[in-house]
Amino acid sequence: MKTPDRDLLVLMKDEFVTEQFMACELEKLNDLLFQYETLETFCVAHEVFDLNSYKILRGTRYIQRVVRQQELKPFQFLCNKN
Repeated sequence: MKTPDRDLLVLMKDEFVTEQFMACELEKLNDLLFQYETLETFCVAHEVFDLNSYKILRGTRYIQRVVRQQELKPFQFLCNKN
């Protein structure tokens, strides 16, 4: 499957970088991001604060269900664990 194109800003200190080296580095970075930007890793990094039932929900299935909704219910918050 072809990886999608994206806009990336890469800052490098070395001013003698060739165009071929930069293209190779961007391809590697794009492949790395494609592997790790999945719904499963998103669910590991997030949790849902449900103030209606006073619970913090960390289950993968529940987070997937909440993410797929058009909008969150009142007093439900999707928070990053960082």
